[in-house]
Amino acid sequence: MSKGYLHQVHPVLPVKDVVEALKFYVNKLGFKIAFADDSKEPYYAGVIRDDIEIHLQWHHAKDWDKSVDRPMLRIVTQNIEALYEEYKKQEVFHKNTALRKTEWGTREFAFYDPYMNGLTFYRDV
Repeated sequence: MSKGYLHQVHPVLPVKDVVEALKFYVNKLGFKIAFADDSKEPYYAGVIRDDIEIHLQWHHAKDWDKSVDRPMLRIVTQNIEALYEEYKKQEVFHKNTALRKTEWGTREFAFYDPYMNGLTFYRDV
């Protein structure tokens, strides 16, 4: 019997408006739409860039009233400096966002999407 092999993970991020989330990920972060459950009013969709696929799922407004932390994704990347400059030009950063070398041996930067899902991009140093 062969051993199971983990190949990829596709995180699902909660969003209030899938169309607006798609616009952010496509127009600001350079992703492409991989799929959507409806072409006009999707409730579930996926975006892809290079080897990363993220799913976006609509959540009812009442779900946002709960004080639940949003997910934080850590995305391994190459050419971290170029990606930082690309996203800096798109004005998606918080005023304190910076490309930093960490004590745990990475070079990284992080920010939130419009729905407070955290995105950290990093590489090992």
